This record gives sequence, C-alpha cells and structure tokens, in this order.
Amino acid sequence: MDEIRKHTEQIERQILAPGAALSECSRGRVRPEEPCPLRTCYQQDRDRVVHCKSFRRLKQKTQVFLSPEGDHYRTRLTHTLEVDQIARTIARALRLNEDLTEAIALGHDLGHTPFGHAGERALNQLSPHGFRHYQQSLRVVDRLERRFTGLNLTWEVRNGLVCHTKGTWPATLEGCAVRYSDRIAYMNHDIEDAITAGVLRPEQLPRDVVEVLGDTKSRRITTLIADLVAHSSQSQLAFSPEVGEAYEALHSFMYSTVYVDKTAKKEEEKVERVIGGLYERLSTHIDLLPEGFLQIAYQEGVDRAVTDYISGMSDEFAIRTFEDFFVPRKWHVL
Repeated sequence: MDEIRKHTEQIERQILAPGAALSECSRGRVRPEEPCPLRTCYQQDRDRVVHCKSFRRLKQKTQVFLSPEGDHYRTRLTHTLEVDQIARTIARALRLNEDLTEAIALGHDLGHTPFGHAGERALNQLSPHGFRHYQQSLRVVDRLERRFTGLNLTWEVRNGLVCHTKGTWPATLEGCAVRYSDRIAYMNHDIEDAITAGVLRPEQLPRDVVEVLGDTKSRRITTLIADLVAHSSQSQLAFSPEVGEAYEALHSFMYSTVYVDKTAKKEEEKVERVIGGLYERLSTHIDLLPEGFLQIAYQEGVDRAVTDYISGMSDEFAIRTFEDFFVPRKWHVL
C-alpha cells in the first residue's frame, strides 16, 4: 500500500517547479508518525483540518458584517473556501504543491474569534498577553484540537498558518500563495458584501483602480491572479508595480470607507460588551469552563484558558452563553 503514496511523491518530483515544497522533503511533525500508505503528509494535514471541529465552527463566525440578514454575506467559512480556491489556482499555475497550499488555506483562520475582527480587537484588549488570530490558529492545531492533543501537522503547514497575514513571510512559496490569496479574497468579497448591504456603490470605487484591476469582482480577481502568476519567480511571489499599487490604493479606500462605516459597524460596541462580559465572568468563575479548558487554566493560567475558550466560540454560541450568564430566564409556575 505504501507504493501509492510513494508514487504520488514521485509524480511531485517530476511535475512540480524547482521552488515547490515536496512532500517527501517535509521537515516533519512535532510527534513522529508512521506515514500514511495512501496520502502524502500534506494530504493528511488537509484532511485533518477539514475534519476538525474548529473548521466546522467557521460557518457561524462573522467575516465583516456582524449578524447580517440574508444568506448572501460571507462567513468565515465561505471566506476560507474562497481563499482555498484562489490559492489552488495560483499553485497550479506556478506548479507548486497544491496539497500543501490547500492545507494552509483551509486552516489559516481556525483561530479566529466570534464576531470577526471586532471580537479579535476585544480579546486583544482584555488578554494580558494580547491576542492575534494567526497565532491562535497555530495554537488550535498544536494544542486545542483532538481533545487538547492537537492535530500534529507538518512544520510547513504550521509555518504557513502563523505567517499568513502579518510579519515574517512564510518559508514556502505555497504559504506565500495563501497569504496573497487571503488578501485577494477578502478585498473583493468585502466589496461585494458592502454593495449588497448598501454601504458602498460601485461608482464610488476609485476610477484609477478600476481601470487597472477591473470593474467587477470576477475581473479584479482574474487580474490579480494573472498578474501574480506572470510576475512571480521560482523564489518569490509578487505583483507587478502597477497592479501592486492599485491593490494598495483599493485597500486604503476600503479602510477609509467600508471598514469604518457606522451602519456596518454599529454593533461593535455590543461585541465588546459580550466578549468583555464573558471574559470577566469566566475569569472569576473558572468552574464554568469545560473540563479541558480547566486543565489549561491549571497548567497555563486562567487567562490562557478563558482566551482559548472564547476565541473558539461561534457567534451564536457566544451570544447564547452571554445570555445564560447575564439575562434572567422566565420562570413559569406549574
């Protein structure tokens, strides 16, 4: 049976670009394992991410618009799937390792809080050690999943998760492809969601940016992917200067309009109260934590356990837990 995996590894050697990450050359896992007879190590990692609880909870976590009405707005899960699709397109065009790319893409937001970046900011202010979702994604796969034993992913996937958004760039081209894909995905689907919500009108987009990138979501994504593929090398991924400048101009426009819009963000003060209330109550009543998080409290501190627990909640579960703690229940006399 091992011949099936070995044959896949042989195919990688034959078809992948010189700068691609070969499965058989992985730096390995923290805890050594017997290799799967059918799947490469990166295929295993992808499957472990897809089947974990944290991945399923992404379907009920906010992307940008808090508790939006209707089914057409992105959630953290649909964002993840869009990142995955874009990253795989880039990886295939550049002959990179698609399995590694997909494992990183599918896992890159596992550590995100409920209520999107509003929840992340709230937890960052409350936790003495701060909170960053990309660091939490690594903690999810290393410590919290599989009943607090972790998924034991390969070094390359773990590196891609923690480097997917800020600071040091990933060590692999596959990780870099995901980082670019995340930026391409969220910028364009946030524009579409903002237009759907009535927060933005298409004609408000900067005209010089539209002329370079395109006037629809599809055209912009196609332009960005094609430009990245055309101007990347076997050692580095990059946009052309013209497209890179247009992207940054669009990024600045979104941060000065949509991301600070009072209508779209009016619920964020409530998010702070919900996250703050949960944090305070759980920190002073640690007996309310589930058993596994109690063990973390004893081993790593109450702050660490409370932060882990809250960050893993879906929007709905966070609201329901807040109501259980602070909203009186109706009492019926039988």
